[in-house]
Amino acid sequence: MKSSDRWKMVGLCIAWLPLAACAKPPVEEEVASRAVKVEQIEGSDLSRVTVTDEAAKRLDIQTEAIRTMSARGVQRTVMPYGSVLYDKEGHTWAYVLTEPLTFVRAPVSIAYIDGEVAVLSAGPPAGTVVVTVGAQELYGSEEEFEEE
Repeated sequence: MKSSDRWKMVGLCIAWLPLAACAKPPVEEEVASRAVKVEQIEGSDLSRVTVTDEAAKRLDIQTEAIRTMSARGVQRTVMPYGSVLYDKEGHTWAYVLTEPLTFVRAPVSIAYIDGEVAVLSAGPPAGTVVVTVGAQELYGSEEEFEEE
């Protein structure tokens, strides 16, 4: 092979490298699409978000039960403030655990915030398990798959 031909080959390889770097292997896309399943709940604007065990670990999804406590001398329903999710319109939500690794957004109304605790004026009852870490990722998944 002539020296000039070698340089042409090197040039072609260098020009091709950025394109090759951008390509994603189809296997990765397939695995990612199976990590989260979003299903529209019939008769509502809400979706059911189900994640694999591996995805839950990768997202570090953590949960805690809503509870009651005496707040300002009154028995109130409270949840961790980290569970509160704000949508694009400013509405407040929390992801509740409906079955293992399956979550649904539930509306919450906040009376006030006291440090790391959200005191509710309306929402799921005490004992309901809500997501404390990973809610934003679940919401992102739900929004990504939302039907237009």
